[in-house]
Amino acid sequence: MHDTTPHRRRKGRWRTATGSLKTLVGGLAALLLPAVAAVPLATEAHAATPAPALVTTQAQTVDGFGASGAWWVNDLNNYSSTVKSQVGDLLFGTSGLNLSIYRYNIGGNSVGVVHYPERAPQSLMTSPGTYDWTRDPGGSYFLQSASDHQVPHLIGFVNSAPAQWTTNGKSCDGSLVSGDEQPFATYLADVTAHWASKDVNLDYLSPMNEPDNSQPNCEQEGMIVPVSQRAAVLKAIGSTFAARSLRTGIIADESSRTSQLLQEAPTWLSDSAAAGYVTAFAHHIYDFPNDAALRRLAAFGKTYNKPLWSTEVCCERTGANAFTQQYDPTIGGGLTVANYIYRDFALGNDSSFQWWTALSNVIGCDVGSDPSCATRINGTGWNDGLIYYDPKYATDGNQSLYMTKRYYVLGQYSRYVRPGAVRYEISGAPSGVQAMAFWQNGAWTVVATNTNSSATDLSLDTNSGTLTPTGTHRTSDTEDLASVSDPAVSGSVLSASLPARSVTTFQLKSSGNPGSGGRTSTSTLKSAQSGKCLDDPGASTTDGTQVIIYACNGAANQNWTMTGAGELRGYGNKCLEAYGQGTANGTKVGIYTCNGGANQKWTLTESGAIAGLQSGRCIDVSNEATADGSPVALYDCNGQANQRWTRG
Repeated sequence: MHDTTPHRRRKGRWRTATGSLKTLVGGLAALLLPAVAAVPLATEAHAATPAPALVTTQAQTVDGFGASGAWWVNDLNNYSSTVKSQVGDLLFGTSGLNLSIYRYNIGGNSVGVVHYPERAPQSLMTSPGTYDWTRDPGGSYFLQSASDHQVPHLIGFVNSAPAQWTTNGKSCDGSLVSGDEQPFATYLADVTAHWASKDVNLDYLSPMNEPDNSQPNCEQEGMIVPVSQRAAVLKAIGSTFAARSLRTGIIADESSRTSQLLQEAPTWLSDSAAAGYVTAFAHHIYDFPNDAALRRLAAFGKTYNKPLWSTEVCCERTGANAFTQQYDPTIGGGLTVANYIYRDFALGNDSSFQWWTALSNVIGCDVGSDPSCATRINGTGWNDGLIYYDPKYATDGNQSLYMTKRYYVLGQYSRYVRPGAVRYEISGAPSGVQAMAFWQNGAWTVVATNTNSSATDLSLDTNSGTLTPTGTHRTSDTEDLASVSDPAVSGSVLSASLPARSVTTFQLKSSGNPGSGGRTSTSTLKSAQSGKCLDDPGASTTDGTQVIIYACNGAANQNWTMTGAGELRGYGNKCLEAYGQGTANGTKVGIYTCNGGANQKWTLTESGAIAGLQSGRCIDVSNEATADGSPVALYDCNGQANQRWTRG
């Protein structure tokens, strides 16, 4: 988590070549071109009636949507039982967010150390091996509430170990003492076992939330766990929990930035015992990663064969793509959340999205004297909460709650996309529409965000049986998870107009299974820079032939079929691939007999570039050339015109 104090805060040449490729190694699940695009491969402007977007291949299984109980539980413990019960229903009830994940902060006893009392959770431990289970009453109340509401997944997360095991004897501005991994593990096992005895089961444990940040100003808890120490922590906890038959998975390492996870995790993953105890890779996105970084994240998860969870983000000023002070309760702030979810799932292949804090008091205005200020943007609050409350509640007696569009937009997912749902790729969504389709129990849940400033039509072929709408819900500038008219349906196709700047969730039963329609999409791929088409030179069928650009002529060697396996096929059985499973800049892109290899799977960036699943690099016209015969290779995705393609 990050502090939200209101008072501060080119290219090489490649020649055409032929030859045998190395034996391909599969094992990375397919992501389909071009389902992960916010701006997909665009239909040419002359097309009068664009074909419906198409639901295609299976992607990841959803683990859930959640938020944390830090730090507001300390304040809310002082509220009336009526308000506390209301908050439980708003977060965990089926008529509220119906969160499937709740993060319980296991405190390090920073009372009197952390400068802001609401951020100073008590520890349940009074001394090693001795506990006072009546401590942390606010945290305990809402953990119990989540359990009573039958939230599917409860997570215990730690910002700092108790002071006994930190280098400076405080729960901030220090590090975990080397050699104290085992007593720290025993403490966490004791806390987990206590809650299990109350029939409150912590399904997962995060033992080192943001291990890169000690919070040196002591405005909140924090503890450094060096990269070299993380394997020891994981092994101590994993073995201790196993010995005590505690069925709690471990998530790691919850670095502040996705880039840190990618850089640092391979070090502790090299210890096979530590890696074996990890259930899911957890990362925060405070670096606000670009498309290329998220694709590298997806490849990382597949390489190590573990789910990816996006477990914390907040505090972007609307449209800034940076951690910046602002309070925005409007649809602008809501669309920011929708964008995080879409990109984390569709580009990063995350299976869980967890917002930072469920409630916040950093509203930035005096709601006690002017309640309407809660509906307006200001520059002194922070976009860290889903719901807000009055920071002066203790003196003015105001226990009102103030809702934001962030709350309602998260609900567009969390209410209706439940753990176990399977996301399917979507090919060809309209420009400015971020659409995702989830299949569960014989029904589709389609969530479509229209980022455009005007209404946009969506036609979507679910590629399954006959659809029957069962409910449609929308959040927009004027609607809050409102029930709205169902879409028109014809067989497996739904059609609807998406209002400007809105998020709509469609629920539809289906008489068939995903893919039962058997549809694919065949077209040319035209370079945005040259206007020329991706071309198999000389209509060759020789494995290893490098593709080029050439004047569009409608011939068969310029037609590419996007399949449900994430392939780009020519002639039926030849696939576009990265030569020899290469991942480096300049690796040639050519044709080869389709074999299901990861180097034959492609996905699409928000700019319309085609990226390799295995490499994370984009199909690039070398040297930005425009002449007939110019070769095509892999190169770092950069959004330039020689990497953007439209479908003819």
